[in-house]
Amino acid sequence: MRYAQGGGLTDAGRAARERVRLEAVSRFERGETAGQIAAALRVSERSVERGRRAWREGGTAGVLSKGSPGRPRLNDGQIARLERELERGPLAHGWEDQRWTLARIKTLLGRLFHVSYTVEGTWGLLRRHGWSCQQPVRRAVECDETAVEVWKKEVWPEVEERRRPARHGSSSKTRPASR
Repeated sequence: MRYAQGGGLTDAGRAARERVRLEAVSRFERGETAGQIAAALRVSERSVERGRRAWREGGTAGVLSKGSPGRPRLNDGQIARLERELERGPLAHGWEDQRWTLARIKTLLGRLFHVSYTVEGTWGLLRRHGWSCQQPVRRAVECDETAVEVWKKEVWPEVEERRRPARHGSSSKTRPASR
């Protein structure tokens, strides 16, 4: 069964499905028909037949869950190493500037751990471990904050006063005369 919006089974849901599969195995061993098993377990006959085929080919292990398909591929030690490498910065890894992008982190994951993530998968991995998306504030290198504050306090009020005040009921645009 496919789940919309990226949903899926929880660990408890997977465990419940596992119990149903194991019950099906015991019924396969007793020789029950697909229809009987499907009715008793409230599943489709097609699912029962798929389970029976997996059981014939791999035994009980053949019908057991393989686990969550989206489980992380990096262990805790690798995550800790990744965090240390990210803290070293992009310059230490051969990039010209100090911006970590998802594409760069994806490349770093491949270099360090020989795993391939998509850009989206890289973002999911970082989010799961507390990283966030940050856009650097763009400021001119030559910016003088004290000069900016002085300008705001002294020059800007004068500029505001010189603007022509609007008279009550006036409009800057003229309307054609109504007929």
